[in-house]
Amino acid sequence: MGCIYSIKENRDPMKGVVKIWADAVFEGGGIKGIGLVGALCVAESKGYRWKKIAGTSAGSMIAALLAAGFKADELYELLIKQNFMDFVTPHWYDKIPYLVPSTRLWFKKGMHSGHALEKWLENKLAEKGVRTFGDLEGKTELQIIASDISRSRLLVLPEDLVQYGIEPKQFSIARVVRMSSSIPFFYEPVKLMHQASKSYSYIVDGAMLSNFPVWIFDRPEPRWPTFGFRLGGGSSETVRAIRNPFSMLRSIFFTMMDAHDNRYIIGNEEIRTIQVPPLHIRLTDFDLSVEDKEKLFQSGVKAGEKFFDNWDYNIYLKVRELKQQVQVQIRAQKK
Repeated sequence: MGCIYSIKENRDPMKGVVKIWADAVFEGGGIKGIGLVGALCVAESKGYRWKKIAGTSAGSMIAALLAAGFKADELYELLIKQNFMDFVTPHWYDKIPYLVPSTRLWFKKGMHSGHALEKWLENKLAEKGVRTFGDLEGKTELQIIASDISRSRLLVLPEDLVQYGIEPKQFSIARVVRMSSSIPFFYEPVKLMHQASKSYSYIVDGAMLSNFPVWIFDRPEPRWPTFGFRLGGGSSETVRAIRNPFSMLRSIFFTMMDAHDNRYIIGNEEIRTIQVPPLHIRLTDFDLSVEDKEKLFQSGVKAGEKFFDNWDYNIYLKVRELKQQVQVQIRAQKK
């Protein structure tokens, strides 16, 4: 079905569409990210265009493509046709049961290299003439979250690349997205030499420390809104059964992904967050059918329609101001 709005007309400002500036932040969620594109489709149909864009994990891929110049309808076509099993296609030796997967996990620290994902994104960005962060200079600001598990640090990239002796403007966007998307044990971590400690750091999925960095562009007096594009149904809880050590490890991982961000959003940021129901699709369902992708996309469209039908920036500013006043009062009482 695709975008149900006439986005192609919106690309031409002479056709009467008012351009409204905003920032956008995309949550991680693996294959489920196509649902965020549905909500993005609605936002662009309302005239919103993006000054600053950020994302974590799969959300970083959407953020990178959007920053490079892809529109929502192009992202839909790109993702609906893409066979995501290409990102996890094994080598011949990976097909030997038990022995090779466990050996690869032991020596490489991940069952899949992540190279296929990086190469695919590199080629797509090249279609828009973009390779490094420097190619975005003067256009759109892009920020991506990753995790340095060797130093227990949340990384905001590209700016934190200087810690590793790397010039941010010259670094590959596709490589940074690969870092942010490297689900522990599923994908190999990316190694970077940390300059101060002269030791290697292992960089993995940014979702471990902040899966939804909606705070990243906040300013005391913003010139335009920051919209959060998120997977989930709001503040309802998910209870995970823990039956063995593996399910316990899985629950620990998802708790690390969600707990801090959920507490922050429920308390502060639901008013500017588009919540896209993920339809019980799992993070690593890479063999998702076109039909299920379409359902996810339409879930995002419906969530976007509901959000923008009720969105009022002035009300958001008033709510934000009241919360800031309460926070000031609480700090004063604690002194």
